[in-house]
Amino acid sequence: MKKELLLQFPFFLSLFILVSVFKGWFSFSYWPFWLGGIIGMFFPYLDHFLYVFLLKPYELTSQRVKFLFNSKKYKECLRLLIDTKFERVDLVIHSVYFQIIFTVLTFWVLTSSGSLLGRGIVIAFYLHLLVDQFKDYQYQGSVDRWFKNFQEIFDQTGKIYYLIIATLLLLVFAFFM
Repeated sequence: MKKELLLQFPFFLSLFILVSVFKGWFSFSYWPFWLGGIIGMFFPYLDHFLYVFLLKPYELTSQRVKFLFNSKKYKECLRLLIDTKFERVDLVIHSVYFQIIFTVLTFWVLTSSGSLLGRGIVIAFYLHLLVDQFKDYQYQGSVDRWFKNFQEIFDQTGKIYYLIIATLLLLVFAFFM
């Protein structure tokens, strides 16, 4: 978990500092934006719990995680989830389908709500998904597991263009909305 957080945290911190400087949010009254960012950074991890407890509870890893969780061995439970995260390919949140829907939700939250907490949550959540995609591309050479339902639509070049467009959207959302 530490390694995972150490990967996500520098991106979160960099983006949120740049947004705060760009928008002139130096006052302590902008703390909800930062709190929302911290909350949003952790939301994508819920995907693994959804998988284990709701989507595929019959798989061996799911049963082991549930056993550790019921035994109140939470540290071991988290460690097992992290060690086996590449075994879970049918994740709900870690998919392009969800990301497209979440992009619309992000736009809606940023344009219709003045909530700094909500703004922080959706931007950090979106950032976390992008960092995971780039990490998968770096370590596995592809982001195919994210495009499970869109294999026929996107070839490898299309997937790269998708990542570039998603990154540009994040920057527009963070700095200009």
